[in-house]
Amino acid sequence: MRLADYIEHNATAIVDAAEEFAGSQLAGRVALDSETLRDHLPQILAIIVTDLRGSQTAQREREKAEGEHDTPATSPMSPAQWHGQLRAKSGFSIQHLVAEYRVLRAAVLRLWREQEPVSAETFEDMTRFNQAIDQAIAESVAYYAAEVERWRNIFLGVLGHDLRGPLTAILLTSNLMSKMTTDAPLSRLARRLIMSGERMSTLLDDLLDFSRTSLGMGIRITRRHADLTRELRDEVEMLRMAWPDTRIRLDAPERLEARVDASRLREAVCNLVNNAVKHGDARGDVRIALGEDGDGVVLTVENRGATIPEATLSTMFDPLRRGAEYDGVDDDASLGLGLFVVREVVRAHDGEITVRSGSDTTTFTLRLPTTAATTDAS
Repeated sequence: MRLADYIEHNATAIVDAAEEFAGSQLAGRVALDSETLRDHLPQILAIIVTDLRGSQTAQREREKAEGEHDTPATSPMSPAQWHGQLRAKSGFSIQHLVAEYRVLRAAVLRLWREQEPVSAETFEDMTRFNQAIDQAIAESVAYYAAEVERWRNIFLGVLGHDLRGPLTAILLTSNLMSKMTTDAPLSRLARRLIMSGERMSTLLDDLLDFSRTSLGMGIRITRRHADLTRELRDEVEMLRMAWPDTRIRLDAPERLEARVDASRLREAVCNLVNNAVKHGDARGDVRIALGEDGDGVVLTVENRGATIPEATLSTMFDPLRRGAEYDGVDDDASLGLGLFVVREVVRAHDGEITVRSGSDTTTFTLRLPTTAATTDAS
């Protein structure tokens, strides 16, 4: 009997064994009914049977082994993908998920080999069966991981949102205390509380932006007509107060109007300047330039410092990452989301950001297209 026929004739017994194993994995932790434990296993076996009965060239076999025939993300979800997603929701660990497939594989091959003598046909069937199981595992694991990541981002978003209330109370109370006391030591302590609370607020903003973006919602922006020159001048004044030992220079036209989210762009510039001060040459200038070209608004932030390696440049906008050249910087409270937020703000404006590092100079360039920003400089 060919393997496809064996699986088809014994599908119920095979799925029963898999159900029993799945139930044992959650014993004492989660109570699931039989339908949930069996999940999409019958459909997975049916797809494997269909695959075994189809013809297969050497080229197709190689493509399957390399994952080129996995279900595309744009297609309806396969039973294996649904299985991985639902197992994540049901409380299975990824080890339990993979173990299920190991039991399924072993149950089929062990019993079938006991009935069928070894031949070229049985060897081919086993090879193709293993390929089909491996493909199902890959699809299940990918969707299991995506579901876990989705819920982790939801948790981070809820956590950040729920911390807003008590943090606001701390800031309001600290501000009230600073106004009520004239004692210098108490004023300094109140100011320290306010600065710490404001820093926590900034971190929460970054965390919420990260959560929204990871969930596919993107950073929310509200476009309004604004004078970017005036907005950047105000932001630079605040940055100069925050970094009194650093010369922060702004080169901008007298007026440059654009339809953008000025608050978000100020946040992006603030993150870039903070990054430049913390990780660049402390004795060098930080230069900000605002202008236009034929495609829209161009904004650059440049600082002197050690050249950033190419390997770091390719990942420095990734969330929760910090390059090796940042080692030793006393910034342990940072989540490493600053440059990530900058990138997402630019993307929300349908723009792009690039970074170039060489000759001891690093330059970040933001470009906002005319489709996203209508400018009128004077």
